[in-house]
Amino acid sequence: MSRLTDLLQQARGLDSKFAAELEREIRHSQNQRSFGLVFERHLPDAVELPTRPVRRGDTVYILPPRGSKKAGDKTLWTVAKIDRKAQGGPSATLVETKPAKDSEAEVRDGVLVEDLVVVAQHDDVIYPGLVQTGEVINSDDPEAPFHTVINSENLHALNLLTYTHRHKVDCIYIDPPYNTRDKDWKYNNDYVDGDDQYKHSKWLSMMEKRLEIAKELLNPEDSVLIVTIDEKEYLRLGMLLEQTFPEARIQMVSSLINPTGAIRSNQFTRTDEYIYVVQFGSSKIEPLVLKVDSSEKVRWNSLRRFEMTSKRGSRPDQFYAIYVSESDGRIVGTSAPLADDVPRESVLAPDGCVSVFPVKPDGTEMIWGLTPPSLMKRVEKGFAKAVGSKSKGFTPYYLTSGKLQDIERGEIEIIGRNGDGSVEVRRSKGLKTVMPTTQWASQSHNAQSHGTKLLSKILPNRKFPFPKSLYAVEDTIRFFVADKPNATVLDFFSGSGTTAHAVMRLNKQDGGRRRSISVTNNEVSFEEVKKLTKDGFRPGDQEWERLGICDYVTKPRIEAAITGRTPDGEPIKGDYKFTDEFPMSDGFEANARFFTLTYEPPTMVRHGLAYKQIAPLLWMRAGQFGRVIESIPDRGWDVAESHGIIKNIAATDTFAESVRETGTVTTIYIVADDNLMFQSAVAKLSDFDVEFVQLYSTYLNNFAFTQSGGAI
Repeated sequence: MSRLTDLLQQARGLDSKFAAELEREIRHSQNQRSFGLVFERHLPDAVELPTRPVRRGDTVYILPPRGSKKAGDKTLWTVAKIDRKAQGGPSATLVETKPAKDSEAEVRDGVLVEDLVVVAQHDDVIYPGLVQTGEVINSDDPEAPFHTVINSENLHALNLLTYTHRHKVDCIYIDPPYNTRDKDWKYNNDYVDGDDQYKHSKWLSMMEKRLEIAKELLNPEDSVLIVTIDEKEYLRLGMLLEQTFPEARIQMVSSLINPTGAIRSNQFTRTDEYIYVVQFGSSKIEPLVLKVDSSEKVRWNSLRRFEMTSKRGSRPDQFYAIYVSESDGRIVGTSAPLADDVPRESVLAPDGCVSVFPVKPDGTEMIWGLTPPSLMKRVEKGFAKAVGSKSKGFTPYYLTSGKLQDIERGEIEIIGRNGDGSVEVRRSKGLKTVMPTTQWASQSHNAQSHGTKLLSKILPNRKFPFPKSLYAVEDTIRFFVADKPNATVLDFFSGSGTTAHAVMRLNKQDGGRRRSISVTNNEVSFEEVKKLTKDGFRPGDQEWERLGICDYVTKPRIEAAITGRTPDGEPIKGDYKFTDEFPMSDGFEANARFFTLTYEPPTMVRHGLAYKQIAPLLWMRAGQFGRVIESIPDRGWDVAESHGIIKNIAATDTFAESVRETGTVTTIYIVADDNLMFQSAVAKLSDFDVEFVQLYSTYLNNFAFTQSGGAI
């Protein structure tokens, strides 16, 4: 490594930023796995920000002329100066950001600002804010949580959430790009073609960066990550999940989403997709609840094991004789377990009894499913029996642990006892619980009927490719949040907004206060891009942005679901089905707020000049209910339902009185220049069981550390 070290030292003298990036790559190469998932890590995404105002010091692209079908110039420029009073409109002086080796940086004067688009590079430190772009309120409960939608590139939104939701998220459900076709998704502002030889490593690079941050958001004590995928990337995704979350329990489910199948040339017709479930800490799966009638029989299981891994010798304490009374078939006892070299013929049964061993009809010696003590405990309670006769032989049966749990829950009732002491049981009329399997084939999960067609009722004449079945997402999430009525559910590939819609359904069913956070960008489809470009529009134009995913599909779908009315104001036609059936036009007693992510100069944050943009983050961190404190009054403090903020430390007593009167505050933000002032205010407010947060240092430190290559 000495040669690399020398080269790295030289690089530091030439370009410190480049040297830091090079050092990270060298460190990564040193830790590269020899086995497992090995792939080329591409530079993380650089993202165009067409609606972001251009400022001095920004990195920008120059947009192609209006109507041009050619790709824009991807040369990076730094804005050195802006002349706001230039004839013909504001213009900028640009300096080439990364000139060729041994070349001087090119300078361009008089470039119109309207022809520039800001670019956030992979190694930029960003300081995010949020600007509210709308809301819908359909609940008069002051403590009802708001579902939140963030219009943003999701890597930056995830970084934002490290400030508001670190280790607070109960469930993440994502449906990322499947990487299955041409121009399916973008990497570094360019569509990834189907024949791109780096398409898989680009996809993995994209996913890895986001999963690493997601890990910081999930509650390590009890949470779940759910990822859907198809056969093109499921193997790589599985290995990536194992590498990223070695401490988790991971399973994969096969789900039937299209019974008729998606036809592919010279391939099997695809009918299903895969769902990875990544569980952390004490996370558990809630069983399915099924309706039954009293005629359903309770099956007793054979005590003899059948699988080839259960031959004699596999478990030494489970090969023994069971003594069965010849007169009434009662199990009266057992022998001690037999060593492997002891023939079963050497065991003599007590008088009036026969010895029964776990032997298959072909003579293969197997084992019993229980040890002798466990068997006899079940016999005493009537939960094990022998069926047959002296002439035909006896076969031992027993009730499994799952059925014993059903008896305790009342789902199986004991209605009497047989002559041999065993219980007579039947299913209770009503409900039973079963653990779901790894193969799902539910009618309600049909993506065509309950995804595409359902969305067309909510958003007539608006298309979105391959939306998930609402009920499939609802069922999947329910397994993990049924016992968490206040859960936070995050979807950072939210697309059409199905996850938020599903969370509303769950809340209606059990009166929960779960809140969803949906993150999606405002990307325009490839086909729309061609049409808009032909018509002379560019990113940032109103005509362009209104057709983006977030503004055209996600936000309208969530608003329509809540109000029960389409974007045109018409009642939504049709009914919700399955678990909870009611007219879609009824809507939900729910609230939602919509935001667009902004990028704030740290100096403005430090001096309190960006408070309005940071205010929604404070509201999100406090629980996403009640109003947002959008400005600090002249008195120097304010209190909302979920949080309070105080700048005038001298007014602590009055502020405390308002917090006490409100009674629902979870977080108090203290604007203090130094830690001593902050601790003094905390001491005065120590009677409150809330989180105390120092502004603006916690905000600035969070993002400077998170995005500079340090541990998140």
